Amino acid sequence: MGTTATAPSGRHPLLVWAWSLLRLKFVGVAFGALFFCLSLTPSLLPRDWLFQGLIGGINAAFGYGLGVGVGAALDRFVLRGARWWPPPRRVLFALKAAVVLVSPAVCVLMLIPAAGWQRQVSELLGIEGPGTLGYLRTLAVAVGVAAALVATVRTLIDASRLLARLLVRRWHLHSEVALFIGTSIVVVVLVSLINGVLIRGFFAGASVVFQPQNSDTQPGVVQPQQPERSGSPASLAPWDSLGSQGRSFVAGGAHAAELTRINGRPAREPIRVYAGLHSAGDDSARMELLVDELERTHAFDRRVLVVVPTTGTGWINPVAADAVEMLYNGDTAIVGVQYSYLPSWISFLADQRKSTDSGRMLVHTIAERWRGLPVDHRPQLVLYGESLGAMAGQAAFDWLPDIAETGFDAVLWVGPPQASSLWRALVARRDPGTTAALPRYDNGRTVRFDQGTVPAEVARTAAPPWIGTRVLFLQHASDPVVWWSPDLLFARPDWLTEPPGEDRTASMRWYPVVTFWQVSADLAHGESMPTGHGHNYADTILDALVAVVPPDGWTPGDTERIRAALHEPAEQAR
Repeated sequence: MGTTATAPSGRHPLLVWAWSLLRLKFVGVAFGALFFCLSLTPSLLPRDWLFQGLIGGINAAFGYGLGVGVGAALDRFVLRGARWWPPPRRVLFALKAAVVLVSPAVCVLMLIPAAGWQRQVSELLGIEGPGTLGYLRTLAVAVGVAAALVATVRTLIDASRLLARLLVRRWHLHSEVALFIGTSIVVVVLVSLINGVLIRGFFAGASVVFQPQNSDTQPGVVQPQQPERSGSPASLAPWDSLGSQGRSFVAGGAHAAELTRINGRPAREPIRVYAGLHSAGDDSARMELLVDELERTHAFDRRVLVVVPTTGTGWINPVAADAVEMLYNGDTAIVGVQYSYLPSWISFLADQRKSTDSGRMLVHTIAERWRGLPVDHRPQLVLYGESLGAMAGQAAFDWLPDIAETGFDAVLWVGPPQASSLWRALVARRDPGTTAALPRYDNGRTVRFDQGTVPAEVARTAAPPWIGTRVLFLQHASDPVVWWSPDLLFARPDWLTEPPGEDRTASMRWYPVVTFWQVSADLAHGESMPTGHGHNYADTILDALVAVVPPDGWTPGDTERIRAALHEPAEQAR
């Protein structure tokens, strides 16, 4: 049952040779097929055959290893010494042949409903799903991935055994002691290799790739001449120091003349303040530069001051920036700072502390200067964060009341990662009877949550009386950034025990290890989903801003007018 596959006697030499190439444990093969089939079940987002093959191969390899362990345990503690084991040779051969034939057949047959599940998820998100015939390619990719992983592990095991034999011969150690030492040496070397070579090499390679991109300027982006912008000739932050995302931010958005046309009344030139990684020597110097820039541009005289902890590359969502400037007809100031040039997912893996430290420092620096102003000459203080920026901003507060005590009138956090400290605590302490996908806390007195799939929902969330500081989370039920966590490996989360959110399929189930890798794969294309799904919140950011920081006398008709203006650049580009 748990022994290595051996060739049946009396067979053709080619069959014997082919059989010997398998060299797999049969219980492991059965478990590997089971885990592959489970990996085909639906997840948050649709997966094409290539991604599914990758995830299926990883899960099949894990299942194979688990099956080998289960088979070894059964052989040692249950079957050894049993009178009925092993069965007659023909019966044992029939069992092994059944595993070899049935396992791949089941995997192929499982791909047919799997393609249907992917079309179901795709339809829920409004996109075209995969065809059944093309989806069969999944199995070939999965076999290759699983074979590579199993071969790697077996090579490490063989290395441990080789070291054990050398120790037995050289120092006459007990075989079990020698195997323990050999395994320990291999593990230490492997961990050192991963930490010291592979991981550092990956991040070093990422720096080589993404650092030059930070020096690039996107097509159509030119240095602003308005003194209200960082990077302008009047700015204390040189244009070349802002980084690619910073230059795009300060050069973007509508100017006073365009805002006047949109709103039908004279507008002010919006203020955009930004410090790049090379704008000053360290974090403290960048904070001082930001305050000096805010003073230079008279940002504290504006009606609204928006603090934006950025994502990994220093990106600030242009939809959010444009929307708040249109809402307040340019009587605004937006401030952000770059802390990395790596994409958010790499920054998240490499150094979460860098993002949270930057967010905390930015929030506290601006809020402290704001509190130094006369009470009757303070702008509304607003905090906006998206994705990794949402997690960075939350790091500034130990608990919900700290937001109001710091001075913020409104907060909007979009697509927060599950590692976000405040979000996680609020969801864990949500009001009884509410779900993790759409929680309620303290009956919505200060903080509210919305799935944000359509603008009308956000308006309904903000409709009941909402007095004082307003905090709003937008979190799609299908957003893998919100729901991914290492806990998925071995613990079923609340959101998978509840009725599904608006854009998550009811067919999704939690399986140990399997679901973790499924949602991990979803992370790779969450931003490419249609707006209102995955990690794409473009169409509801305006409505969320109206909900938390509405201008006086604002009407739904005004919202639609701004929405049309936000869509103008995209339509002109087409």
